[in-house]
Amino acid sequence: MTASGKPKIAFFDFTSCEGCQLTVLDSLQTHPELLQVVEIVQFREAMSEKGEDYYIAFIEGSCTRQSDEARLHKIRQQASIVVALGACAHLGGVNALKALHPLDEVRQYVYGDKADQYETYDARPIDAVIPVDFAIPGCPIDRDEFLACVKALLLGKKPPIPDYPVCVECKLRENTCLFTLGKVCLGPITRAGCKAICPTYGQSCEGCRGFISNPNDSSMRSVLAEHGLSPEDITTIYTMFTSYQVRQKLIQGKS
Repeated sequence: MTASGKPKIAFFDFTSCEGCQLTVLDSLQTHPELLQVVEIVQFREAMSEKGEDYYIAFIEGSCTRQSDEARLHKIRQQASIVVALGACAHLGGVNALKALHPLDEVRQYVYGDKADQYETYDARPIDAVIPVDFAIPGCPIDRDEFLACVKALLLGKKPPIPDYPVCVECKLRENTCLFTLGKVCLGPITRAGCKAICPTYGQSCEGCRGFISNPNDSSMRSVLAEHGLSPEDITTIYTMFTSYQVRQKLIQGKS
């Protein structure tokens, strides 16, 4: 806390495009009153100062290097509340796709003859390394949801993250179901909160917010198969953002 009683918050970035932090900046431009109730002490996208005393830590990006772990543990030790910000921190995100291929092949493909100069390992979400108190899902996050979550945290409440499917939001927006248009969509099993932005503009939901807590996985796969997707196609759409979770499920099933 500051002398004025404002909670100190910090933003950290690991392997990501930093689009979620840019969404935060957008939200601060439209809701500057938030800056009146918190003090930001670290935010590389917006300031050069770096304070090491903070109450809430927002972490964007997945952990992709062994050396990242020490930094994450340091953040966890300092912060009273740690929030995974966006799909990469929450799920591992698209970065975790490299786990579908041999790591040495991925290193060679990305770095070429300099592969040995770069440290890397299989990408993982933040909660695979340190305890995470809350997650704000999405790629990128929704600015209104971010503001609602911050307000809830400041009031000592649990952030209001939905646990119902995107289909609910599609119905509320009176969208035509993409399946009736000959397309496929992961909306029936994906966590809502994005205002169904992709289906609203005719694009398939690819699960960037992760799955609801009790998805009907077998029915979802059956529907996708009925609409012409092969097992390989289904694996592809399932693993765009959640390859880490799918892989862990497979590993657990074999153990």
